Amino acid sequence: MIIPANKSWRKVLVTGGSGFTGINLIRFLLERGVTVRSLDLAEFTYADCQDSIETIVGDIRDPAVVARAMEGVDLVIHTAMALPLYPADDIVSTGIDGTRTLLAAAQEAGVGRFVHISSTAVYGIPDHHPLLEDDKLDGVGPYGVAKVEAETVCREFREQGMIVPIIRPKSFIGPERLGVFALLYDWARDGRGFPMIGNGNNKYQLLDIADLCQAIWLCSTLDDAVVNDTFNIGAGQYTTMKQDWQAVLDFAGHGGKVRGFPAAPVIWGLRLLDKMGLSPLYKWVYETAATDSFVSIEKAERILGYKPQYSNQDALIRNFKWYLEHEAEFANASGVSHRVPWKQGALGLVKKFF
Repeated sequence: MIIPANKSWRKVLVTGGSGFTGINLIRFLLERGVTVRSLDLAEFTYADCQDSIETIVGDIRDPAVVARAMEGVDLVIHTAMALPLYPADDIVSTGIDGTRTLLAAAQEAGVGRFVHISSTAVYGIPDHHPLLEDDKLDGVGPYGVAKVEAETVCREFREQGMIVPIIRPKSFIGPERLGVFALLYDWARDGRGFPMIGNGNNKYQLLDIADLCQAIWLCSTLDDAVVNDTFNIGAGQYTTMKQDWQAVLDFAGHGGKVRGFPAAPVIWGLRLLDKMGLSPLYKWVYETAATDSFVSIEKAERILGYKPQYSNQDALIRNFKWYLEHEAEFANASGVSHRVPWKQGALGLVKKFF
């Protein structure tokens, strides 16, 4: 999907360029002829575009590294963040201090626009749906708190005259995305059913990474007065959690079924496993998995012209196909980023009964 640009940029800095969001965004930008520089704490290891961009390995909390990364840049797209399974101190300092360091350096360097990728985790565990951009913010856990405070920092710089679009995406998936979704894909591949917290009749909106890239592009290229705001971004079509996740099991073709379990005891069990370091899920995931979770994207559609291309089921199956095609590359890998499968923990034992 090619979106007409009202504004063009000489060089774009992508923070978190080595991550799942970063690599998909970099490929998207390169397809549109954009000159890209990546800043990430991790090495950039993607052979398909390694020679097409400039890379800097460094910490967004380091003012010297950030100042060097800003040289010659006129647009920043900030995707870097310590993910929820990292230590709390790293999550908070990366999310808040890192964002402030980047914005201050961008302001000093005269960068024209700073697109901040936040999260719908800023809404916490809401009491109504759909969620709107002006609803109360209430971050759950270090990740949610850091995302809320990072937005506060962005608004401070916006009030000082910077153009700082804020994007709040739903949980997003697509090529290169593993993390928690690898649990489902592993079980589907092996012909297993899949356990679900609660009965699965709740609506849980997702987002394909291609649609997130579309929203980022719109916030990067449309006029200043249009984009200098906050936007929810998500899929336009989604059903219930049970129906959407069952679509993956049906695509796998082994007859596996999603099986729901009473939410309260499962959540209490996961809280206990969390304290023991054995939970495969982090707090915000298991505390919200049995409840509705969807946002209104009307504002982005109306103001930005955002048009999501993928439904929940489309996105899940597209990601599952990628998983099957590339599983040999990460067969023995695990960790805490979205680019590798998360450890199954206690779920590894439960799998035997499905």
